[in-house]
Amino acid sequence: MELVLATGNRDKQREMKAFLQDLRVTIRTPDEFPGAPVVVEDGETCRANAGKKAREISQFTGLLTLADDTGLEVDALGGRPGVYAARYAGAHASYEDNCRKLLDELDGVPWDQRGARFLTVVAISDPSSSVEFVEGALQGRIADHCSGMHGFGYDPVFIIPELGKTLAELTLDQKNQISHRGQALAKAKDVLKRRLVRNIGA
Repeated sequence: MELVLATGNRDKQREMKAFLQDLRVTIRTPDEFPGAPVVVEDGETCRANAGKKAREISQFTGLLTLADDTGLEVDALGGRPGVYAARYAGAHASYEDNCRKLLDELDGVPWDQRGARFLTVVAISDPSSSVEFVEGALQGRIADHCSGMHGFGYDPVFIIPELGKTLAELTLDQKNQISHRGQALAKAKDVLKRRLVRNIGA
């Protein structure tokens, strides 16, 4: 079975491939398909964006496709940046730009008011546009400075209080065991295993 990861983000591809490597599937990415559409993420929710990416890439490639979308909800900011996390500091913002804007907005906010939550929605679609959704969430707090060399996005400022570390201070394996995306991918893996068994029995 072939599975397309509907993301051009190489950091996400690396995390997903590491998590799904034990499945008996050939993992492919959109850059292997000339002319693959760049899906506009214009949904108001992570579910809408993930579903749209999965459907459009699956229809284009004719293959089973997995897509995700992640939002960051910060209590002190009324839930912002939410679904706009990846472009919080602008359409072409870097990871550093987004983290800097977030830290600037939280300047002076006390530790007990810096609660935050990551939410990841994973969508799995076949070419007929039949889509299954799973979710994962991670509670934490926003640090007052960046720390750690691993991960990407907001990982350097997202602290897991129980560990006393940011996500960027964890190894990839450690992060995948607890993260929002890891939780969602674990559920997605169960969906893919069912589809794999179905294909073998067909």
